[in-house]
Amino acid sequence: MKKKSIWLAFLAAMFTVLLVACGSKTAKESETSSTSSSSEEVVSGASVKEYTDPKELKDSYDVVVIGSGGAGMTAAIAAKQAGASVAIFEKMPVIGGNTTKSSGGMNASETKFQKEQGIEDTNDLFYEESLKGGKGTNDPELLRYMVDNSAEAIDWLDSIGITLSDISFSGGFSVARIHRPADGSAVGGYLVDGLYNNLMENEIPIFVNSDVTEIIEKDGAAAGVKVTVESKKKTVSAKAVVDAAGGFGANMEMITKLKPELDGYVTTNQEGATGDGIALAQKLGAATVQLDQIQIHPTVYQEKGKEPFLVSEAIRGEGAILVNAQGKRFYNEMETRDNVSAAINALPEGYAYVVFDQDLREHSKSIDTYEEKGMTVKADTIEELAKEIGVSEENLKATVESWNKYVADKNDTEFGRNTGMDRDMSKAPYYAIKVSPGIHHTMGGLKINTNTEVLKEDGSAIPGLFAAGEVTGGVHGSNRMGGNAVADIVIFGRQAGTQAAAYVK
Repeated sequence: MKKKSIWLAFLAAMFTVLLVACGSKTAKESETSSTSSSSEEVVSGASVKEYTDPKELKDSYDVVVIGSGGAGMTAAIAAKQAGASVAIFEKMPVIGGNTTKSSGGMNASETKFQKEQGIEDTNDLFYEESLKGGKGTNDPELLRYMVDNSAEAIDWLDSIGITLSDISFSGGFSVARIHRPADGSAVGGYLVDGLYNNLMENEIPIFVNSDVTEIIEKDGAAAGVKVTVESKKKTVSAKAVVDAAGGFGANMEMITKLKPELDGYVTTNQEGATGDGIALAQKLGAATVQLDQIQIHPTVYQEKGKEPFLVSEAIRGEGAILVNAQGKRFYNEMETRDNVSAAINALPEGYAYVVFDQDLREHSKSIDTYEEKGMTVKADTIEELAKEIGVSEENLKATVESWNKYVADKNDTEFGRNTGMDRDMSKAPYYAIKVSPGIHHTMGGLKINTNTEVLKEDGSAIPGLFAAGEVTGGVHGSNRMGGNAVADIVIFGRQAGTQAAAYVK
């Protein structure tokens, strides 16, 4: 009995030690939380991100950046590289904005990676095809600046550890110019992780749960922001402000007011994309352009009870096809997004299936996410796949056989497709994802010039106020080409940071 009592006392003591150890760990975690106000694990599983403790917020910086999507993070890095002190304010609890949702890649022309792979391309062709895709309504100066600086932007990303060397096709382009991560993974998560690492290396503070409610104006110039940081109101002065708060693709009230016909559509946008940055700048007299140009993307998974999720255009660019409820192709899959969306909407059923094989599956890492989310249907034969998705076995088999012949002949006699035809569909198993069009991108926004200065209605610049990314308008015209958004955020994000730092000096 005495031995038993001693043993129980020993166990109790050990349990106490364990509790203390757990308590120490919790304290350490709390301490970590206090030095980095929150953290999150990226969808790609790459890393845990830590953010700056609000207690470290200073009263002033050379440059403050509103928003932490690709444009905001790029601007902050560029401004810091140019010698400015910088801080980022993000209203959401995590960084990344809509960039985290991007799954395709970044368009660029005359790049070193194209040259290494024997791809002949020119800036002029990139410009012409983007202008045609935008129905000729793009701001020609902004588009020209983006195109002419695209190769340098690819080099800059590569220099900071973000390498986009895998090149494929995007809808509406005649040349392979959409640059992606080498492993075929979604560009968004890869870009956000890479930019975040550079923010850390450059010791740029990132304040999340920090909602900018006003851009301060002094003597007609932007002079800082009023921001609510974790429920506490602060005024932070700055010599320049970069507005990179994103578009309004998640603001259905704003969208349906501008385009009533989009009522009832799902959106691929993250919930923070509500157009705040546009409203903030308008209070300083900023002009807007093409606000009613709202893009729907043709291939959005949107089954009842599940989160709408974009199926990348890059999948079609690698060789996937679209079939209708009868198991037949119905349109050129590599046409521009507006035209492919219209073709799906014109189907009696209003949906289609993206169909591909194991060879494409192995090439594209982004499909991992689709499988994890339960979006894909998989079968060992084309006939079995047809049964699984409820289409005619005979039709789907004939469709795939025809497609394989077109690929072999490099000649799509049905729909005139001539890009994304390097891969046939002959390696089992086979896959399908049901898709319909959904709201994806807002092309309109703040009016800027090539220096990313925010402009008033009379064309004059608002001193000290710069903007980049989806908060701006004019670059894409009436229809954004797949892969041009990442080009937009990186190229104009860099320009905004560089110009803001120069203005400060």
